[in-house]
Amino acid sequence: MGLFKRNPFGHILFLKKWLIRIAGTLTHKRYRGFNRLQIDGSEIIRSLPDTNVLFISNHQTYFADVVAMFHVFNAALKGREDNIKNVGYLWNPKLNLYYVAAKETMQEGLLPRILAYAGAITVERTWRAKGKDVTEKKEVNPNDTENIKIALQDGWVITFPQGTTRSFKPVRKGTAHIILQHRPIVVPIVIDGFRRSFDRKGLFIKKKGILQSMEIKPPLEIDYDTETVESLVEKIEFAIEQHPSLLKVIPAEVLEEKRKEDKERMWRY
Repeated sequence: MGLFKRNPFGHILFLKKWLIRIAGTLTHKRYRGFNRLQIDGSEIIRSLPDTNVLFISNHQTYFADVVAMFHVFNAALKGREDNIKNVGYLWNPKLNLYYVAAKETMQEGLLPRILAYAGAITVERTWRAKGKDVTEKKEVNPNDTENIKIALQDGWVITFPQGTTRSFKPVRKGTAHIILQHRPIVVPIVIDGFRRSFDRKGLFIKKKGILQSMEIKPPLEIDYDTETVESLVEKIEFAIEQHPSLLKVIPAEVLEEKRKEDKERMWRY
């Protein structure tokens, strides 16, 4: 790799590599130390092509979710089987790995700006501004969708189609449009425990000893010639276990009891 070789967004790969190495080493104990990250599906990661892969996931914190995915994906590619033992897997990390994030979030302070260099594709949210929902939606910035297209052509992209860390919120149609337009391999991921482990931004540890989980599911089966935006949105909601009907299946009191049990469950390293 040339010292000043850049990716399609102009980021110097040498700097990006060292940023991932340093940030990964500093955050490793958040998932294997202070808390435990239970992983399922590493073999799926190893079976994927090097480009045009879109990961869709539910969302619990701004940064801790995607940092965990950087760990899990790189560990899986280095042969780890559903674990992130020995952080040496980050010595040669996957550099064509990107994630979609709100532009306003990535501009809030120095640390988010640094994390953005690791692979953020910043987009302007049309339905939300300054932490509040807006009644008058803005038009989609064509540069945002173009950047996602460029990232897919170069590698893998992580996105959170609900666009919020709140559970059981609707999946945004924009994700379905991107999938139907660019036809990537779509890999669903379901995470849990991050909201209980970290603050909302995912920068600070809120509670130790929490069992976190990440389930990587097989790619979605999509007939690009017949699939509609509406049917794909529903398929995504079920895949990331955020469809409204699932909330009815699991009573609120059961969910609350599960949260309490998980909060009390400790893991000895």
